[in-house]
Amino acid sequence: MFIRITEEIEASPEVVWKTISDIQTHVTWMTDASKIEITSEQTEGVGVTFNCDTKVGPLRTTDKMEVTEWIPGQTLTISHKGLVEGKGSFILERTSDARTLFVWEENLDFPNLLGGKIVEFFAKPTLKKIWRKNLYNLKHFIEMP
Repeated sequence: MFIRITEEIEASPEVVWKTISDIQTHVTWMTDASKIEITSEQTEGVGVTFNCDTKVGPLRTTDKMEVTEWIPGQTLTISHKGLVEGKGSFILERTSDARTLFVWEENLDFPNLLGGKIVEFFAKPTLKKIWRKNLYNLKHFIEMP
């Protein structure tokens, strides 16, 4: 299942990057992430690993995540393994007025044990709604004076 959402943020990609590159703070703007624990010695860059306690409605899981792409000011990609597996990317694009277009792309696989494609059909609108709220939270977190 592929999901792509966007949000324009009134800050430069460098400012947005400063916020999103601190992985442990994602719980402050992601409503579905309740706890993040870094499990690697490093806290920045490709190879950072962490556990993320996630909750979507009554469903709770701990995903094991790893940073697989880290281009400062541009792209942060994380692979995750757990109940649902996949890869997600935060892509920052500078707009003509020095703002940032934040692109969030996720490619997720729901196991057949959970209902596979049927669950994906129902999960997609729910996840899009949650992630739109997350980007709204991030936008206002960054834009606060």
